[in-house]
Amino acid sequence: MSSNPPVPDYDLEDTVELTTAEQVRAISDPLRTTILGLLHERAATVTELAGAVKRPKSTVAHHVNVLAGAGLLRVVRTRRVRAIDERYYGRTARMFYVGLGRQANGEALPPDFNDFEVAAKESVAAYDAGQMRSFIRHARIPEERAAEFWDRVEQVIHEFDRLPRSGDTVYGFTVGLYPMLDYPTLPPRADEED
Repeated sequence: MSSNPPVPDYDLEDTVELTTAEQVRAISDPLRTTILGLLHERAATVTELAGAVKRPKSTVAHHVNVLAGAGLLRVVRTRRVRAIDERYYGRTARMFYVGLGRQANGEALPPDFNDFEVAAKESVAAYDAGQMRSFIRHARIPEERAAEFWDRVEQVIHEFDRLPRSGDTVYGFTVGLYPMLDYPTLPPRADEED
């Protein structure tokens, strides 16, 4: 009987709120988000990450240092290889989110990158191959109901993050909830008016 190891293979927080401009800028780079994504599976060295993303080790080391400096990565273990300590990096949380509002000093945080823009670029090949699963729906609901619904969606997101890594295909999972201030609405039915 085989058991699946926990994903990833090191301890980390469930969520961390990004509260500084440095953190938001660090996570806004596509290569850095790819590195963070790879580290969802397991801890890795800069050499392993460079091989996975097919970029020079020096480039990946720079991006790892930016992420570590922003508190998004940390060394989770080391291994001695020919008199050199090899560092394995891991995320500090399963999920990072940008805090709404302002930093402690009152400055506005820069906007996070648009997950839908990233997903649109990533999903083109799946769409062209007829393998895209997606939908969009609209509902006119109070803000409190939207917040309740999002809490339920976050549970599914966390479940997806914890899936054991197996199989040959990586799947993207994108969700969003956003107000549409200019979306048309019907007037109340005639029998609902006072």
